[in-house]
Amino acid sequence: MFSRLGAFLQQAVETQEPSIDLLEAFTDHWKGLTHYYLETTDENTPVKETDIPWRLKQMLDILVYEEKQHPAGETGPCLEYLLQHKILETLSTLGKAEYPPGMRQQVFLFFSRVLGQVQHPLLHYLNVHRPVQKLLQFGSNVLGSATEKEEVQFAAVLCAKIKQDPALLTYILEGKNLLTVSPQGDAGSSQRESLATNGALTASPEHDRECSMGDAPCASLAGKPKNSVSSSSPLRKENNLITSLINLCKSQKSRVALKAQENLLLLISVAQQAAATYLVQNSALCCLVTDHLCDLYNAVPTSADPADILSLERVSWRLQNNSADEASFPGKGSLDAFFSWLDYCDHLVRGAHPVVADAVTETIGEKLFQGILQPQLLQMSELGILTSTAMLTAVVRQISAPALLRELVTFLLGTERQPEAITNSPQQHLLRFQLIEHCNHLSDEISLATLRLFEELLRKPHEHIVYSLVLRNLEERSYILRSQPGQEERSTHEQEHYEDTLELEEDPYFTDEFPNTGFRACKKPMPSSPRGPARPNEKTDVNEIVLSFLGLVPDEAKTSSYLEEAGYDTYVHDALRLFQECSANISSWNWPQEPKPLEPCDPQAAFYEGHFLKVLFDRMTRILDQVIGDLMQRIQRVSQFPAKLLLVRRQLMGLVPEEQIDHMTLFQGVVVLEEFCKELAAIAFVKFTPEGPA
Repeated sequence: MFSRLGAFLQQAVETQEPSIDLLEAFTDHWKGLTHYYLETTDENTPVKETDIPWRLKQMLDILVYEEKQHPAGETGPCLEYLLQHKILETLSTLGKAEYPPGMRQQVFLFFSRVLGQVQHPLLHYLNVHRPVQKLLQFGSNVLGSATEKEEVQFAAVLCAKIKQDPALLTYILEGKNLLTVSPQGDAGSSQRESLATNGALTASPEHDRECSMGDAPCASLAGKPKNSVSSSSPLRKENNLITSLINLCKSQKSRVALKAQENLLLLISVAQQAAATYLVQNSALCCLVTDHLCDLYNAVPTSADPADILSLERVSWRLQNNSADEASFPGKGSLDAFFSWLDYCDHLVRGAHPVVADAVTETIGEKLFQGILQPQLLQMSELGILTSTAMLTAVVRQISAPALLRELVTFLLGTERQPEAITNSPQQHLLRFQLIEHCNHLSDEISLATLRLFEELLRKPHEHIVYSLVLRNLEERSYILRSQPGQEERSTHEQEHYEDTLELEEDPYFTDEFPNTGFRACKKPMPSSPRGPARPNEKTDVNEIVLSFLGLVPDEAKTSSYLEEAGYDTYVHDALRLFQECSANISSWNWPQEPKPLEPCDPQAAFYEGHFLKVLFDRMTRILDQVIGDLMQRIQRVSQFPAKLLLVRRQLMGLVPEEQIDHMTLFQGVVVLEEFCKELAAIAFVKFTPEGPA
């Protein structure tokens, strides 16, 4: 019995399962799919109610299983059948026809799964990358399309493949409309295949001409005035991977838009120089990104309050918009959309290949900075100047990428590094001249808005900002007084004796009033007045000086968050923190650690501090007159109101008969009452705010 059981088990082990003919199964599923179109007459049946999705899934499983059974790099019979019979080409045509309804989604899914799960390189084949290009070109441009989820998944697979092999850019990007492909299409594709195989990533002259009519509209805009650059490019009609990703970035579905933005960042971070050059020269990447940025900027309502614009915090492109905050003030949704895309552009420039980053930065500078912002900043309307200055301040706050910051600084301040002269023409850099002049504008609102702009600009870690605004005319000055031989010991002794006995009126920092006063490098200042040491009863406590100064500063203007304990220690702590931040910002500027030797400065020579410092000093000299004069003017206006309000008061109290009430006068009186309240509030603001009315 046991011998029979052992023989039975041995026979069962030796028995082999019948081998499955994978190619036959693959062809059966494909024929079953094509027979559906020959046999079915109902065109309204959704594709999910047919066996098409199941057959496509079976074909995919067969391809994946077959690849596992063959050595790496070897093509199986099923994959060869798919390539030779142009199955992907046929599926792309069926997806374009959208028959049966929902077929396009199934085609996108099948393409994504085949390219993602089959490890054998496929995009190099003509019968693969050409239907891929077609599938990208008839992708929907309509926001909220039913295929957005499948499209972004398909684009993600392509971006991952290009990241692995940047040479695939020559196959994916296409400059002509393949939906109406000419007989020369195969030859053109074959030519690109041979170019990529040889390591060259440059397109043929015919391909360049086609790109110039389709995916490279920037060249056609070169001859247009910068202030007339349109935010849309009517010449661009074809779709490819770049246009598809940009369209998906505009999706109302936050997850779709976020995934599209992430994959666009992945695509533009290609490491190879040739691939990055090809991406810039043979796609509309720069124009599409910048056009969308300009469209969002133009969508911001012109009636937006500058205070609301400045109240916005830094926006992150990764965070979803909070619909609960949309109604906090008019235009907030448009502002969030613009600054979110600006932050995305900032990250794009930061993470892109330098070739791509420079190209995108240059396009943003031409279209947004020079094409839109500059005319708005140079206009005559005070309200327009306020709004555009507030927008520019928020833009400066948002930008941090070195390349984009460099472009912004060049746009605002120019590249000139020679010392300024009083005779310099404003036309050398008109925008810089106008912005500096706005710091001392007749309108206090414009002045304060522009000062906030320069304050934000000076916080940026860029050496040219400080040099252009402050150091251009100060660098060659001899502000270091070198001691004569034999005076160092005496100076040290005097310093120890006088460091706490300086009279306030003899402050050594006021060198204009004390020409004999100088500084020593890395040492505390020394008094050079011949009056001798101060008397003991004239000692001034530094702590009291700081407390007196802090008493003049309103709480809103204090930098410390510990207002209740605002004293000398807090003041020093804040000063140290600001100094450390400044030191960190300038650490990469390669400034010398010690002062370099300077030629003696002629004290009789005329000195010009520079346009920026001159305007600031001029404004400081008239702050008191401006505030007091404005205060007196408001008081005079308020003194005229009681007489006007007397009649209104009598009418409101019923002291005047109904038939004698002039309703128009009553209405005007209510308006006067409202103005009276505003004037009182303004007087209180002027009285308790040193900077005057906003």
